[in-house]
Amino acid sequence: MRKGMMMKSTVLVWVVLWVNVFFCSVGFAELKGGVGKTNITPPLGGLLIGSKGYVSDHVLDELYAKALVLSDGEKTIAIVATDLLYTPLEEITMPVRKIVKEKTGIPEENIFLCASHTHSGPEVFKRSKLAPEKIVEMSEVDRSFMATLVGKIASAALLAHKNMQPVKIGAAKGQAPKVLYNRRPRDAEGRVEMAFTLPAEVRATRKIVVDPDGRTRVTFTYPEGQTQRRFGPIDPAVRVLRVEDANGVLVGSLVNFGCHPVSIYPYLSTSISADYPAYATGVVEQAEGGLCLFTLGLAGNTVPYHRGVIPRRQIGRAVGGEALKELQFLPTCDDITLDAATKELLLPTKKPSSEEAKESKRPEQVSTELQVVRLGDIYILGLPGEILVEVGLEIQKQAGLENLIIVSVSNDIVGYVCHSAAYDEGAYEPGAGTNLAKGAGEIMIEKALELIEQIKQKR
Repeated sequence: MRKGMMMKSTVLVWVVLWVNVFFCSVGFAELKGGVGKTNITPPLGGLLIGSKGYVSDHVLDELYAKALVLSDGEKTIAIVATDLLYTPLEEITMPVRKIVKEKTGIPEENIFLCASHTHSGPEVFKRSKLAPEKIVEMSEVDRSFMATLVGKIASAALLAHKNMQPVKIGAAKGQAPKVLYNRRPRDAEGRVEMAFTLPAEVRATRKIVVDPDGRTRVTFTYPEGQTQRRFGPIDPAVRVLRVEDANGVLVGSLVNFGCHPVSIYPYLSTSISADYPAYATGVVEQAEGGLCLFTLGLAGNTVPYHRGVIPRRQIGRAVGGEALKELQFLPTCDDITLDAATKELLLPTKKPSSEEAKESKRPEQVSTELQVVRLGDIYILGLPGEILVEVGLEIQKQAGLENLIIVSVSNDIVGYVCHSAAYDEGAYEPGAGTNLAKGAGEIMIEKALELIEQIKQKR
């Protein structure tokens, strides 16, 4: 009897060992992650994006490239967030991907780049996919700093890759509707008059409403005698990603929020600044530790409730505080698989007028890229433009994913991406703000949903 029990115990031990070996061999490896950052602040004396021709003479806060690298044992993903206006595909994203791939072996389609869209960063891009009048001549671009910038951005990913350790991840969502509004209010006839800023007496009337369709709007009342306007939707979500070590200590985090980083633009036009995202990430890093990346959400037509140096701090702290709250008691898991995919996207451009037709250099369409990164049941969708809220909300609605993080100005820049109704409403974004034709927003929605579905089917 005793001999039989010993035999059974021995067999059981071997079965357990075999099962462990089998599961490790089919990809149930330990999830690992690391973070890294580099300083990408340009030297004083160079042109800034929002300086209107003046050179920088002051650093309000430093600019950084921050990276998060995750690996499930089979696939490795790199997410790099920069304090820049854009990360154009040919000028920034592809060169950075090439360096990172050569040094780490991470496939280029698994490397995700994005910009915070600060309007107080360096002027280092040609803007080749924007309207012809917005293209910058190469003589105006600081090419020496550009080369340094690419290397520094790539270095953030290399550091993150080097620092990998066992981790767990999780995602959550908070709300911060008080710090922003939709700058495209419509009159009774449906026409838009831009409201880039609002007077103090109008700001004081702020109300936050949720419409029957579930969309959130921040509304204001104009003084008696002035035309009343209907303010459009915002995405109030503060989405967070938590990456913690085996002891539950925060290694890294990601905050996603959709509001233009223009708190000090254009008032301090010669100051280098990461704007409110610097304070949002700083709140998390100071209180919780680790490295916090900022990614821009649906910000194409949303702006800060109030602008200035002090409001910049207030907005950042409000967003960062909401992120910090959601990072607490957040369930995390290490039993996940990773994946990523990219897809070429062709978008139609506006037809030149009859007077411009002969001399127009405008292509009939622009080629750009969509990207989806999957971290278990968390999906990160990278869109290559300034995405109007309505476009992004439609993707969220149709995708039907609980954990979908949409990141604007990712991997490339094609200007404002508007829904068709915006072209009928008029004003800046569908007008001078974009080179894209009516219908481009709907194409982006369709192709983004196709890519999400494609990567879902691979699970």
